[in-house]
Amino acid sequence: MTAHNPIVQAFVKLGGFIQDFCESHNSGANTTNANFKEVLARAEQQNGWFTQENVLHSLGQWAHLLTEDNMATWLSQYAFEKGKNVKVVGIVMAGNIPLVGFHDFICVLLSGNKVQAKLSSNDTVLLPYLAEQLIRFEASLKDSIQFVEGKFDHYDAVIATGSNNTSRYFEYYFGKKPNIIRKNRNAVAVLTGKETKEELIALGEDIFRYYGLGCRNVSKIYVPKDYDFDLLFKTLFEYKDIVNQHKYANNYDYNKAVYLMSEFKILDNGFLVLKEDESFASPIASLFYEHYNSLDEIKGELQERQEDIQCIVSKGLMASEISFGQTQKPQLQDYADGVDTMKFLLQL
Repeated sequence: MTAHNPIVQAFVKLGGFIQDFCESHNSGANTTNANFKEVLARAEQQNGWFTQENVLHSLGQWAHLLTEDNMATWLSQYAFEKGKNVKVVGIVMAGNIPLVGFHDFICVLLSGNKVQAKLSSNDTVLLPYLAEQLIRFEASLKDSIQFVEGKFDHYDAVIATGSNNTSRYFEYYFGKKPNIIRKNRNAVAVLTGKETKEELIALGEDIFRYYGLGCRNVSKIYVPKDYDFDLLFKTLFEYKDIVNQHKYANNYDYNKAVYLMSEFKILDNGFLVLKEDESFASPIASLFYEHYNSLDEIKGELQERQEDIQCIVSKGLMASEISFGQTQKPQLQDYADGVDTMKFLLQL
């Protein structure tokens, strides 16, 4: 598939449309698209976690990705058949962070298939609006995009994202069709104590972006036995204003109270609670930590538990690591759970 393909061009135009909106909105210009601005307001009304800052961050990432060069580089890895049978792909979308199912949506359309999307009740505003703009740029896509509220109609394959609990239901309902079913995963970071202040500030972005609700957010850190948390806490203080968001503050107060009543040993800086715990998934406003004896030991443990890990933030530990501050800036070829969605779709 070349960059001149009309569907590719429609997404490139959509990227430009989003970029123009973000730039005018951030500059406070009067040229800001009023309809788009209203969509942002409705998204936040529907879901209090979807603040304008976080929605604009998500949109800005998509504007950066949906360029002709980025699309061409990504799609050059695949062989696209002309005249292949068109399949209907049902997408069950999560609603934890803004536009979390957009990559699946893009993959289905670029693979030449049709989308039947079931939106999360927490995120029903953003994607339909972007789909409208996409159809405006390429009218032929109108017949390839359908949003459904109840059960899927006729469908040939399914991509479903949810929790470990919902995955059991997904496997029961969709197991007989080709599928990608995603479960809970989390991001972790491995610290050595030699991190610079700048790297720890960047780690704060991995922890706090989207209030820590994404599967790519760092929810646990591994530290050496003698690690001094003082520098980490001082550095993360850059993010102290996050506690002014009432939903975040409520979670911080609740989780701190639960830990204190349970007499767990915790570290606390007024907006983030650190708790020593072997689990990966820390509650909102909490960050789990675990000590390690050697980097080789922790590298082996992470490889053993890779089914539970979305990504690893570290410096010089392993080939697949992600740099500090980059977990919520995935590239087009960075597939959730390491499963190549485009390859799956092209083989249907």
